[in-house]
Amino acid sequence: MRIEQDQIGEVKVPKNAYYGIHTARALENFTVSNRCVDEGLICAVIEVKKAAAEANIKVGLLDAKIGEAIIETCDEILDAGKNASLWPFLYTDALQGGAGTSTNMNVNEVLANGAIEKLGGQLGDYTLVHPINHVNLSQSTNDVYPTALRIAAIKQTRLLSGALAKLQESLQQKENTFSNILKLGRTQLMDALPITVGQEFGAWARAISRDRWRIYKVEERLREINIGGTAVGTGMNAPLEYTYTVTSLLQQNTGLGLCRSDYLMDTTQNLDVFVEVSGLLKALAVNLIKISSDLRLLGSGPTGGLGELKLPQMQPGSSIMPGKVNPVICEMIAQVGMKVIGNDSCITQAAMMGQLELNAFTPLVAEALLESFGILYNGVNL
Repeated sequence: MRIEQDQIGEVKVPKNAYYGIHTARALENFTVSNRCVDEGLICAVIEVKKAAAEANIKVGLLDAKIGEAIIETCDEILDAGKNASLWPFLYTDALQGGAGTSTNMNVNEVLANGAIEKLGGQLGDYTLVHPINHVNLSQSTNDVYPTALRIAAIKQTRLLSGALAKLQESLQQKENTFSNILKLGRTQLMDALPITVGQEFGAWARAISRDRWRIYKVEERLREINIGGTAVGTGMNAPLEYTYTVTSLLQQNTGLGLCRSDYLMDTTQNLDVFVEVSGLLKALAVNLIKISSDLRLLGSGPTGGLGELKLPQMQPGSSIMPGKVNPVICEMIAQVGMKVIGNDSCITQAAMMGQLELNAFTPLVAEALLESFGILYNGVNL
């Protein structure tokens, strides 16, 4: 073990751990969900740290030797992801107090110790590379974490948009295939007028098309980042030259079209853009639940139901009734949608709980939003 110290006191840290005292305290304080911070968010924080180190070198705030060691450590993790040797040390509980400080400091400590090792030092020797004075130079959790969440969310919107395009195309193919098959339309589950099976699929395809468009367009709002705003959005301890440089470098490094918010204090304290994104995911969830419900009903039977569609048989459906097969994929998609709707409620409440110049509940917003993206992407891709 090694001993590390902060203003509260001393803590024993495993000798070979790349994290430090702040992470050790977080591991003790936040053990509620047993879920790590989303991988995409961790990588986005590291992308911010890399751009910050590059910017600090450029404007003469950071020694080039120290900065290059930090950048090299960032690249190693970003290139290898979960296969990186340092990845197991990038762990804090997804639900945490402090507006994301524990996640920011966890990354700071791991990058600092990785850089220390590259410079030939011993883990924990922060005289060589310091988590705050060097890795976190010109930054605050309050501009790093929201910026990283926007980066992670943009990447997820692009992934989900691509998956929705494939789903839309698949539904449109069925629309064409079944365009000449007549069936009875129903309103309020009662017999109505004739339609084609293709028209039924066409209506579903157009609903997905709208979801895809809405999710694509919201990226415009996510591109505005508050890096350089530091603690409350005023830019204290971050020179203006650094702010413009780090924003430009983040834009170049990520290729995401990022831009500096025109009012950093607003972007630091207000999370309504994530409420908007979550609302669009909820709209998608509603459409997916409706489509899956229609498919279940149209595929019901085979003797006593409608039996108009034959759904793929994925697995046996009963331990007591031989031959029974259930619409398990439709049921699973509906549950994904319900979870997304629940997450939207969490995000709404967390966003409105922010007080004055910062929202302390951003980690819940991040956890719920990125989970919604992930399960929707996985579900749509089936």
